[in-house]
Amino acid sequence: MTPQEYDQLDGLAQADLVKRGDVSSAELMACAIDAAKRNADLNALTFEQYDESMEIARYWQQRGVFHGIPFLLKDSGLPSTRFPSSIGSRLLEGTTYPINATLANRFEDAGLIPFARSTVSELCMGPSTEAIRNGGPTLNPWDRSRSVGGSSGGAAAAVVAGIVPVAHGSDGGGSIRLPAASCGVYGLKPSRGRVPMGPLRGEGWGGMAVEGVLSRTVRDTAAAMDAISGYEPGAPYNAPTKTGSYLELINQPTPQRLRIGVWRHAWNDIAIAPDCLAGIEYAVQLCRDMGHEIVEVPLPEIDYEGFVRAHGTALASNIVIAVDARLKLKGRALGSEDIEDVIRDGYDIGKGLSATQYIDSVQRFHAIGRQIDTAMRDCDIVIATSLTQLPVKLGELALTGGFWDFRKKVSRYATFLAVINASGQPAASLPLTATPEGVPVGTQLIGRFGREDLVLSLSAQLEAAAPWFARRPG
Repeated sequence: MTPQEYDQLDGLAQADLVKRGDVSSAELMACAIDAAKRNADLNALTFEQYDESMEIARYWQQRGVFHGIPFLLKDSGLPSTRFPSSIGSRLLEGTTYPINATLANRFEDAGLIPFARSTVSELCMGPSTEAIRNGGPTLNPWDRSRSVGGSSGGAAAAVVAGIVPVAHGSDGGGSIRLPAASCGVYGLKPSRGRVPMGPLRGEGWGGMAVEGVLSRTVRDTAAAMDAISGYEPGAPYNAPTKTGSYLELINQPTPQRLRIGVWRHAWNDIAIAPDCLAGIEYAVQLCRDMGHEIVEVPLPEIDYEGFVRAHGTALASNIVIAVDARLKLKGRALGSEDIEDVIRDGYDIGKGLSATQYIDSVQRFHAIGRQIDTAMRDCDIVIATSLTQLPVKLGELALTGGFWDFRKKVSRYATFLAVINASGQPAASLPLTATPEGVPVGTQLIGRFGREDLVLSLSAQLEAAAPWFARRPG
């Protein structure tokens, strides 16, 4: 298989070739590793295990819907006995795990063979992947002066660059949808409790964090979600049990007619860039053309500043947990070069927080879920922008300065993302439009809790109406 042939295949197309015996898992792995080396300047990968992964691919026994295709695990601390982790932090460099996460095993059972981890922002807490630990920023293949987003920035860059067709991502405040929007790929945040997070932990960031994938096609995400979804014994959350296959659903000839709401304005009069508003209107028109009903849905009356404070409180609390656990293991105090400025300030803030403040924050998240669910009671899905602005320039959202100033900047950029983590609903960023210069613009579909089926179905319809697979960086 040539690099050009590899680049033109999504994950299921690769899997079909493996199933038919037209190509081997080892051949695909060789193409992926070659693509990774050719794109090394993007700085999208870390903890590469090329030789070991080639050996695994050579002796791979076909299984799962993907049969044995190359894959990447995010450097998010998802436990894997094969791959150490740093979570983008010099302090956490070389973290190892005694067992695999349930999700890591499900990826393998699905026929996905990881050969490296993808880069992240430090502790996955930045909307731009520029961790000092990684030796520099991860670069956006569309415009190397712009951010790839975060924290799943390396995953998004690797997918759009053709290193892999699908990659692991996680989302605690937009970390799948934000890089998907920045890099022009598809990114679905599942409902809270849809995908397992154990067995070494039950939840993340007060229930805001979820696991998933980024891909170049909706069908790859649907197939992956079929494989990784499902309750894990002892999990604190559980999404409604899905009925049937997501992959089969998106291939139905007559999709359900939906009532679709639109959010054209942001809380606190936060400005939305014209290109982002144009993306919303384009999606709305496509939905009308497909026969869906468009209805006016008011923006939920959320205390947005209060939410930003609650989100920051949860993050600062988790910084303390992560840092103190590592310092205890190392048997030393925190050094001046261990963590980046924003994370260090967040650590100091977290040390001063009370249990009451943390519990109040989680209760605020739950209240937002009730508010948004009420606001969406007359529709199936809401269309909104993924980001309020085009992907920022590198350095604009690096982890420099004070924690609260940084969180405020993020809240005005990723305005429609983290609130959906709080509510626990499924949401996806679609690369429907781009600027005349080719900069991707993400448009978001937000579903009712547990209704990934409708989000994936409408995503597939929009992908068919406005295909993006062939749109690649020059």
